[in-house]
This record gives sequence, C-alpha cells and structure tokens, in this order.
Amino acid sequence: MKLKLLSLCVIAATSTQSFAKEAKEKKTWDVTSEVGAIVTSGNTSTTTLKGGIKAKHHLENWNNEYKLSGIYKEDEIENDAGEREKERTNEKYSVSAQANYKLNEDHSHLFVYGSYDSDYFGAYRNEAVLSVGYGLRLLNRDNMYLNAEVGPGIKRFEHQESSSELDENGLSLAGETENEAIGVAKLDYNWQISDNARFTQLVAVEYGDSNTKTVSESALLTKINGSLQMKFAYNITHNSEVSEEKENTDTETSLTLVYSF
Repeated sequence: MKLKLLSLCVIAATSTQSFAKEAKEKKTWDVTSEVGAIVTSGNTSTTTLKGGIKAKHHLENWNNEYKLSGIYKEDEIENDAGEREKERTNEKYSVSAQANYKLNEDHSHLFVYGSYDSDYFGAYRNEAVLSVGYGLRLLNRDNMYLNAEVGPGIKRFEHQESSSELDENGLSLAGETENEAIGVAKLDYNWQISDNARFTQLVAVEYGDSNTKTVSESALLTKINGSLQMKFAYNITHNSEVSEEKENTDTETSLTLVYSF
C-alpha cells in the first residue's frame, strides 16, 4: 500500500513538473506594466504621474507588440492676482501596435506598425503613423542584441491651436491637419549586463518633407525580485521643424517600477 502511494506521488510530481515546464515553453504572452509618481508640497507643489503597459504576443509565425503609455504633470503657480493655483503643465498619451511576420532567415521579419500620440504641450497636438517595412538582427550575442528596422509610411499630424506656423501661402496652420509620406527607421539595442541588470537603447526616426522626428530612450533596469524591476530612463524627442514658441527638443528623466506578469 505504501509502495503504491509513493509511486502515485512520484508520478504526480513528475506530471506536475512536466506540465509546468510545458506551460512555460508554450507561454505566448509577455506583459509588463510600468508606474511612477512624484508628489511634492510645501514651498513647491507638483504632481507627476507616469504609467504604461506593454504586451508581447508570440505565435508560430508572428511576434506582435502592443504599447500604451501616458504622463500627466500638474504644478502650482501664481496667477496674475497673486493667488496660487494648480495648472496642468504636461499631458501626453501614446498607443501603438506592431505585427512582425517571421521570415525563414534567423531574426528577420516583415512588419506593419501603427501609432497614435496625443500631446497637449508638444510640438504637435496629435500624430498618427502607419508604416510597413523589413527588420533584421545586426548583432546577436548571448548577452546582447541589436535589431534594425526600415520602411516607408504615412503620417497624419495636427498643429497646436497656439501654433504660429504659416503654410506656403502665408496662412496660419494653427489647428490644421496635414498628411505626408515618411520614411521610418529604428534601432533597438539590449544588453544583459548581469542577472539583475539590463541596459536598453531605442532610437526611432520618422523622416518627412515638413519635419523629421527623432525619439530616443536610454534605460537601465535593475531587478528587485522575480517579477519587479526598477527602471531609470532618459527620453529625448527632437522635431526638426516647430513653431517659434516651441522648443525643438523635449527631454524626460524618470524613475519607475516595472512589474512582469
């Protein structure tokens, strides 16, 4: 009786381990969420909230990626009457999706990409991009890789209501929407420094006749436990053509927590 019971336990344990291993191997979703907040009071009163979620879907012939992010900032200022009041100073939301079709070659793919950005204080009020192209891996080592993508696309963007830009006929572009063909390129670098530290560098370029937009993110992630990481990131967004009252370059430094599901 004891021997039968022991045999059943061994079989059950082996089956459980095999099932767990099989489930891990068949995992098709990788989901991470990111959140950060800064709230100050006293002589200076500010509120900054930053969050995002990224999901990767791994299929037999496709690798898909979905992203959603946002940032909101509120500062306390002194109005013309000398009274202190809170004012929104930054608000931006972004959503994107990319489908990668695997080719026969290792780490090469065809992609379809779409994105939408809503920025209340940026160079443009909103931007929508749709592009297609080819991607491949330029560097592939045990602890690092470098991926590249390039292709054509189309971009639709709306000027801010406060824009002072003029079109070729001298008419105001404030609140106007334009479309143009663009070329897109992206470099994605990932370096696993150690078991608990990882560095990533992303550079994306959208080249058009009216504007060239370059986005860069440098990030260092350190593992706190199996599912939780701390992320220190420095972001740069540069637009070659903006209205006179806007800066060409926006930067953002953030410290957030990243949780993996």
